[in-house]
Amino acid sequence: MDFELKILGSSSATPTFERHHTAQVLTVGNQINLIDCGEGTQMQLMRYKVKHQRICNIFISHLHGDHYFGLAGLLSTMHLQQRTSSLNLFGPKGLAEILTLQFKYGGTQLPYRINFVEVDTSVCKKIFEDKYLTVHTLPMQHRVPCCGYLFKEKPKPRHLLKGKLPSFLTPPQLVRLKWGEDIRNEQGEILVRNQDVTSDPKHSRSYAYCADTKYKEDILPYVKGVDLLYHESTFLSDMEHRATHTFHSTAAQAATLAQKAQVKRLLIGHFSARYKDLHPLLEEAQAIFPNTNLAVEGKTVSILE
Repeated sequence: MDFELKILGSSSATPTFERHHTAQVLTVGNQINLIDCGEGTQMQLMRYKVKHQRICNIFISHLHGDHYFGLAGLLSTMHLQQRTSSLNLFGPKGLAEILTLQFKYGGTQLPYRINFVEVDTSVCKKIFEDKYLTVHTLPMQHRVPCCGYLFKEKPKPRHLLKGKLPSFLTPPQLVRLKWGEDIRNEQGEILVRNQDVTSDPKHSRSYAYCADTKYKEDILPYVKGVDLLYHESTFLSDMEHRATHTFHSTAAQAATLAQKAQVKRLLIGHFSARYKDLHPLLEEAQAIFPNTNLAVEGKTVSILE
């Protein structure tokens, strides 16, 4: 099953000819999740051949325009193209009111249902769960209420070693073995030891999206060991004072967090328009956390099992 991230936009407040406002697509199996929806997201979805009618969940981090100004337009296009399937929309307080007013005064009545979930940006809390995935909020520290999102695959069943399975096992007992149980008789004695007839399951993958924020170490326990961490890196360290004042982070701070959290890979993005060349930001981060890459638009990052 695929678990991959595609970057649609990586600019901060002001877009450039090369970089659009923040938006990402996380695909898990057949499920397409849109993370933030800055201005121009529709065009980027078309450019990179992501079918927006297949989007089933949208996660908005906060109500600064570079993270959601593309949302009303995208929802309207889904309406014009006769979407009928429901859509889950997660975001902070105020988002539903903004969209309602836009559609009210535009005379738009959507033919599909939006299931809006207002998120508490101050806590880490599970907000979504299905057969394969859980999603938790990650509290950020920004000028307005803001959260990131942690996407985690659920634990997977163990592999049955067919050549070692006793012939007397029933289908329900095989299911119990796949989920790590030993098989016992009515007296509680072990008949089949799980570790003797199964092997470890495939790796359950994880992605942490850290939106606009000051450097914030109290999220370390939540993102520890994730396969892929995205962290905003608006500035270089020589502008750390500016980062602090605007509640943003530097590339070095993002790398420090990745190092302390012992993540496997780091993506940095949300770059200030002042940087035409992004390599200095990459070099600053790699000096602290070598396995760092730039969130380049059109880039797809796959996480293997």
